[in-house]
Amino acid sequence: MGLQSRFSRPCRRPGRWSTAAWTPPAWWRWRRNTTFEARRRRGKGEDPVKQRLDLLLVERGLAPSREKAKAVIMAGIVYADGQKADKPGTEYPPQVALEVRGEPLKYVSRGGLKLEKAMQAFPIRLEGKACMDIGASTGGFTDCMLQNGAKKVYAVDVGYGQLAWSLRSDPRVVNLERTNIRYVTPQQIGEPVAFASVDVSFISLRLVLPVAAALLAPAGEMVCLVKPQFEAGREKVGKKGVVRDRAVHAQVLEAAVGYAVENGFGVLGMEFSPVKGPEGNIEYLMYLQKGGQTPPPTPQQLRELVDRSHQALDRPAAKEVAE
Repeated sequence: MGLQSRFSRPCRRPGRWSTAAWTPPAWWRWRRNTTFEARRRRGKGEDPVKQRLDLLLVERGLAPSREKAKAVIMAGIVYADGQKADKPGTEYPPQVALEVRGEPLKYVSRGGLKLEKAMQAFPIRLEGKACMDIGASTGGFTDCMLQNGAKKVYAVDVGYGQLAWSLRSDPRVVNLERTNIRYVTPQQIGEPVAFASVDVSFISLRLVLPVAAALLAPAGEMVCLVKPQFEAGREKVGKKGVVRDRAVHAQVLEAAVGYAVENGFGVLGMEFSPVKGPEGNIEYLMYLQKGGQTPPPTPQQLRELVDRSHQALDRPAAKEVAE
């Protein structure tokens, strides 16, 4: 009996486990249909089914894993038939010509590039320190910390199964997945951390900074990624969750500085992230010190930072295609 007839027939014993109203989940139907379609096309000599760009990179040995493939694609160094391809989910036929131009990504994700810039812009030293990566995800920040001498990294993320295997199996990494940072206590960690990074989504820094302050050692340092799309009000967020208004960016930075000062941090520096977020949002790096007395940046300095970030990252689409 075919799958469709099996799942659509009336159930003889309706109850809690009845399949009468059950339909296969979307991922199952997609995989089944894709497999059937591929067989049908091969049998008729038609063009094969297209595949996701990230999967093609892995199949051709241009990336060791799907996570690394996504990072390389979003770094803007993958070209398909000579055109820049920066969307991991875009589908291409198997015969597409793929190439990776430029230096290969040295971290498990693009997040490492963000912390790398912070370490170049600010006097951050991690040798021999216990660190924390809040919002670890794949582990780009964690990877950057380890490559810069951190003795231990607590990788905290509310998700599950995202941390790259190379980090998951590293004895220097304490994997705290399925963990909401808002409920982490100093007793749970067992030691004060000397440095922390914050890269969180769908939550404001206003809710994260009080917890981070409790986990940091006296004079501990922190780099926070300020994301306008999660800090601005819903009415200020544009299509696809992208915030383009420079005035809104400046307001978000002023608010983030205010949150930091309220929680006992000194704002030692501000910079913009070298890479945009997944949807194209410009993001900012805020360098903090627990108990620091440095005067915070002025509104004028923040507006100048916003202008610099847009000049550097808002390139015309025509120029990107030409490159």
